[in-house]
Amino acid sequence: MSTVPVLPLTGERTVPDLPVENYWFRRHEAAYRAVEPLLPVGRVLEIGVGEGYGADLLGAAGARRLTGLDYDAHTLAHVRRRYPAVAVARGNAVALPVRTGAVAAVVSMQLIEHLWDQPAHLSECARVLAPGGALVLSTPNRLTFSPGYDPATDRPRNIYHSRELSPAELAGLVAAVLPGATMYGLHAGARLAEVDARCRRRYGTDLVEAQLAVPAAEWPAGLAELVGSVTAADFVLSTSDLDGALDLIVVAAKS
Repeated sequence: MSTVPVLPLTGERTVPDLPVENYWFRRHEAAYRAVEPLLPVGRVLEIGVGEGYGADLLGAAGARRLTGLDYDAHTLAHVRRRYPAVAVARGNAVALPVRTGAVAAVVSMQLIEHLWDQPAHLSECARVLAPGGALVLSTPNRLTFSPGYDPATDRPRNIYHSRELSPAELAGLVAAVLPGATMYGLHAGARLAEVDARCRRRYGTDLVEAQLAVPAAEWPAGLAELVGSVTAADFVLSTSDLDGALDLIVVAAKS
């Protein structure tokens, strides 16, 4: 385990090494592990590098030259300290400081839901990709994500999210700039489904809802143990039942 202090929780990023964040971290880790084999070799740009664990995982393949982009200077300083193999740069997700056609892959994980101008972000991703390059993007599924939308305002209840997307909405946005994308859904695997069932028997709700019901300091007895038991292997990737997926993952190639 790194001796670099973990970044504080803000609601916008997930960090490793915090027991109360284990479910969310493992869910995000599972997505990175699922897409890693799909990325080409060459120069890879991750937009919204966040804590840096994903960039570190993706860059472990020596044939990739990975750069992590983020707008927050404190976040970039943390990545430099904790993941020295990851090159980082400061930049805007809707005005990328990257030459047209310069990268083999763009990675945008759990970012687009935070952005006000989602089409501009996708256009920029397509612009910087070389012909044959790949965009890999993930976002929570609006149809299943908790805490979901406020029907009175048609806005996400998550104050850090601008617009959450359903599979159909995400597919439409991506198709406008990169036609022919493949969409996957990240689902709970069999063991996690059993953990959810145990959680419902104990607390009357599933694992996600139980975590969000009260602050972590007030979690009922036994919940922390269930949260801590989750691993990346408890999530599976599938092209079926996209509406029921926890997270959506798009892989799109530039012709």
